[in-house]
Amino acid sequence: MENKLNQQPKPRRGRPPKSSRDGSDTRAMLIRSGVAVLTESGFATAGIDGILKNVGVPKGSFYHYFKSKEDFGHAVVDNYAKYFAAKLDKYLLDDTVPPLQRIMNFSNDAKQGIVKFEFKRGCLVGNLGQEIAILPESYRLKLQDIFIVWQIKIENCLLAAKQNSEIKADVNCIQLAEYFWIGWEGAVMRARLLESVQPLDLYIDTFVSSIIAN
Repeated sequence: MENKLNQQPKPRRGRPPKSSRDGSDTRAMLIRSGVAVLTESGFATAGIDGILKNVGVPKGSFYHYFKSKEDFGHAVVDNYAKYFAAKLDKYLLDDTVPPLQRIMNFSNDAKQGIVKFEFKRGCLVGNLGQEIAILPESYRLKLQDIFIVWQIKIENCLLAAKQNSEIKADVNCIQLAEYFWIGWEGAVMRARLLESVQPLDLYIDTFVSSIIAN
């Protein structure tokens, strides 16, 4: 008779999968998979099955890590917002180059990223903003708050540029920072549509030339 101690127990529905990684690793992998999927497609059309398949997690285990798809979406957005804020800081706080050049350096990095992923991935926050009417209401304030954080980072960089007399003295940095992200998200969308970085180049060139000091 087979020794029962050597028999492997069958995984129960709703329990985390048996693997060498712990639950926190699996949760983090699911979030990273969600970021990859949601930067390519909208939240409404994103299928949980594909996200789970990328990680190798059975569907019955998804709700061990997240209460709902809405809860999962919030975790994905939070992760992306943290990543993107760090990217902005990397460029906008780089005091080895002039402030206006920092914004252009950020733009150049973004162009490299969109080309790397063959124009399939855009801005996750921008993607969700386009379908806000069909998303749970809890996403509205979250997305607004993220844009405010991004705007403040651009605003501070523009203020530094003003102090250095790089840009016009009468520029309203608060309004200009909001305008930057409105235009940037549109340029990213157009770049994906055309499969070209030309819209991003056009936007940044126009943005800078309109405020640069003579």
